[in-house]
Amino acid sequence: MIQGEAMFRHRYRRLRQNDGIRRLVRETHISPDQLIQPFFVVGGQNKKEAIPSMPGIYRYSVDGLVKAIEKYIQAGGKTGLLFGIPSKKDLKATAATSSSGIVQKALKAVKKEFPDFLVVTDVCLCAYMSHGHCGVVNKKGEVDNDETLILLGKMAVSHAQAGADIIAPSDMMDFRVAHIRDDLDQNGFPDVPIMSYAVKYASSFYGPFRDAADSPPQFGDRKSYQMDYANQREALKEAAQDVAEGADFIMVKPALPYLDVISLLRRELNVPLVAYSVSGEYAMIKAASQQKWLEEKAVVLENLTAMKRAGADIIISYHAQDVLRWL
Repeated sequence: MIQGEAMFRHRYRRLRQNDGIRRLVRETHISPDQLIQPFFVVGGQNKKEAIPSMPGIYRYSVDGLVKAIEKYIQAGGKTGLLFGIPSKKDLKATAATSSSGIVQKALKAVKKEFPDFLVVTDVCLCAYMSHGHCGVVNKKGEVDNDETLILLGKMAVSHAQAGADIIAPSDMMDFRVAHIRDDLDQNGFPDVPIMSYAVKYASSFYGPFRDAADSPPQFGDRKSYQMDYANQREALKEAAQDVAEGADFIMVKPALPYLDVISLLRRELNVPLVAYSVSGEYAMIKAASQQKWLEEKAVVLENLTAMKRAGADIIISYHAQDVLRWL
């Protein structure tokens, strides 16, 4: 007769040896309802521009974006994250706050065709500033936090007016959640939630995204306002502050190298937690799979499951549409 620890191991071996039983007892699940696919939109018409460092991801003109989102919805997609690439940049990020800006145009077109499709909009100035930084730069060459807040608030309100369902500030300025919340409330959008990039590290995994959004800084770096990747406790401080200011979701970015941070926040916070699996994570898997070094589907599903297991409720991933098909 099998006794003790041996009996325990034998029981779980029985639960693992059949695919159907394995699925039945699985502790962690990837839900199609909780996946978000990022989209990039540019000016013009009939555009579908490939991004060399992100195979399978494109920059679309507004008409192309509508078609791409239609295919995503047909695959089971419910939510998208929208990034805009303006035709002109300046030192005041004029295109970011304009009612005729590229994101504002895209929002109106998408919501007209698909009113029930959830659209999250990224609120940051880096793609709109000629210098590529996430805020207003003063005469000393430093990002002016308080001046930047004014523009971020205007940008958020313009997105809400155009139809955004969720506002996602990614700039990492201090007190921007409180400022955006106040501006949204005062302009008649108290029910539009904020998905804060509360824990955004100064990471080397963003390179392909900066190619896609044409947003690398023209001087210096973003370490003065993004987090040091060596710090874990700071993540809890940043996240708690944003929750206190009114954030409805908290995001960790990047995802895979920071599973410990996701796990920490899950234990300490009771708001929905978002993991952003960033462009560098996507590019590495794509490159390895193209060389036949990894099997893409298996690796992606394992990665996303790890993010869910660590505590993420929602995952933003460039693989989202593929995952919907695989699931």
